[in-house]
Amino acid sequence: MLASSSVATWTGCGSSSNYPLCAMAFFHSKSRASSIRMEPFTVSFLPRSEFLELSSFHSFQHSHLKLGHSFKSRATSRMLHEPHALVITNEYPQNADFPRNYSRKEKKPFPIPIVELRRAARERLKKRKGQTKGRAPPPKNVVPVHACGWCSELHVGPEGHPFKSCKGKHATLRKGLHLWTNAAVEDVLVPTEAYHLYDPLGKRITHEERFSIPRIPAVMELCIQAGVYVSEYPTKRRRKPIIRIGKREFVDADESDLPDPAPEVPLKPLLTETPISKAVAPANEEEKILLAEETLQAWERMRKGAKKLMQMYRVRVCGYCPEVHVGHSGHKAQNCGAHKHQQRNGQHGWQSAVLDDLIPPRYVWHVPDVEGPPLTRELRNFYGQAPAVVEICVQAGAAVPDQYKSTMRLDIGIPSSVKEAEMVV
Repeated sequence: MLASSSVATWTGCGSSSNYPLCAMAFFHSKSRASSIRMEPFTVSFLPRSEFLELSSFHSFQHSHLKLGHSFKSRATSRMLHEPHALVITNEYPQNADFPRNYSRKEKKPFPIPIVELRRAARERLKKRKGQTKGRAPPPKNVVPVHACGWCSELHVGPEGHPFKSCKGKHATLRKGLHLWTNAAVEDVLVPTEAYHLYDPLGKRITHEERFSIPRIPAVMELCIQAGVYVSEYPTKRRRKPIIRIGKREFVDADESDLPDPAPEVPLKPLLTETPISKAVAPANEEEKILLAEETLQAWERMRKGAKKLMQMYRVRVCGYCPEVHVGHSGHKAQNCGAHKHQQRNGQHGWQSAVLDDLIPPRYVWHVPDVEGPPLTRELRNFYGQAPAVVEICVQAGAAVPDQYKSTMRLDIGIPSSVKEAEMVV
């Protein structure tokens, strides 16, 4: 029940074994009765002596009173025999100001004043004194890798190369020089993603479904279609060949005569990632060389395995952008942003993919001697290149694979000076 500018008092009427019989009186300031409605409210009990100290009407003039039909009393048996007053409170004021309209040139105030934010920050600093800080920083890189802040150029070595090959933003103002920063794992291993297909032989993905279908690494999608079971990304498995009834139409074969598939045994999760806090750098030179050789072998094993799978399962790539699709035909999502994509309405130009489209190698300049003089701009034609992963492993102590020796130009002598280079025919 809702009563405006009203007072509700609860006076004891007598004592008995049960709750005392009481009378609820309402006094309204208007001469006529107002509309009544049922709403929840909260009540609290005060002794009669404390209630008499309050003004009967002044404390209720600035709030709405909400009354309900259920009471929750914590009064003891002794207090039930004494007269009490029912005090009703409400968290919403009766009158409030309208929201202020700010002009375009006027800044809105902060939800929390700056003074309170600073006070809370100082209290947090006091509590943190003497406590250990957050997560431990990542281990120091054994082989430093640099990335340009304006383009996709990488360099493996103590310092970035001096070549003027930057094509990023404001490159003309910097005269083509790179702005080197620390590189991340995503800079070395480019995360090429593709749509996950529940049914590889089903209908093509439409433009409206581009946000409802998950995207996963392209190599992972290729392995799932080849038979790898990943519980997070289920896929349809057929135990009999399909029956084609047209160029693009087929029906599934009847599998009712086959026995029920055995229940899948929970396998060890394949998608495990070592936290940065548990990554430990090699303790000595032998461990560093062993780690470099294992990394290089894993890199070559992944590329060779992906190349074999691509011969059995079709992988498509856009001829204008690096979009990759694992399946018999590309999707219909119109998200190509390459040159002149307006003429194609954002559609991709699908064609057969090669291994470098699925696993981009990210070539970097090869440093002949890490401890020697840095690369010279005038001797650029004498230096070779190699994939970033291979260059990192080679600088860490691994042997150079034979397939990369030609691009790294290991059989070419590098002149000791610019004058000597000018004498080379």
